[in-house]
Amino acid sequence: MKPVAIFRHAAIEGPGYFATYLERNRIPWRLVKVDEGEPVPENPREFSGLAFMGGPMSVNDDRAWIAPVLRLIRAAVEADVPVLGHCLGGQLMARALGGEVTRNAVKEIGWGRVDVAEAPAASAWFGARTESFNAFHWHGETFSIPPGAARIASTPHCANQAFALGKSLGMQCHVEMTRELVESWCKSGAREIARNLPKSPAVQPVEEITRELDARLEALHRVADRVYERWIAGLRRG
Repeated sequence: MKPVAIFRHAAIEGPGYFATYLERNRIPWRLVKVDEGEPVPENPREFSGLAFMGGPMSVNDDRAWIAPVLRLIRAAVEADVPVLGHCLGGQLMARALGGEVTRNAVKEIGWGRVDVAEAPAASAWFGARTESFNAFHWHGETFSIPPGAARIASTPHCANQAFALGKSLGMQCHVEMTRELVESWCKSGAREIARNLPKSPAVQPVEEITRELDARLEALHRVADRVYERWIAGLRRG
């Protein structure tokens, strides 16, 4: 089986639990370190699937790697190679597939409820009995739903939290979190949290973000297991 390509856009925003899930299911993967200048592959058929992680930058920034990534995502969807996006990754997918990325009304940082839409596509990805779940958030921008895709999740502060398009899924929230990721983000982003606490009802202080962390992560990983199981079912096996 060809590997899953995992694109990292910032050193502290690695694949986290997603890599753990792939390894548990004996699915090979390769990390593409975009943040270190590694070139973006041109042919999606070299991989069984493409996964894009988060990052502090904007899809609308003038960065040399953004245009090649957008081309790769479009080529993957056209070639029926599954694409998966986490936060910035979901925004890259939306932009590549005809949507827009704009500033969200407020920043979301910390844990928050995600409501699952009443739609067949939402049930397929999150499970028929899942009405909502507690996810991790860290973003100030949001994507529109690209043409042909279905919105399958939202939050009170961000209407577009996830969209599905065939075998591909773009998420604004983070389901790949681990204790290491949460703690490192809280450390590196402490000033951003403090600056935005008075401005946004969706920003939590560090002590709240890290409260009952293991239990929250365990519940989040159960959601991630369902999402990732659905995604790997569409991987190219040839």
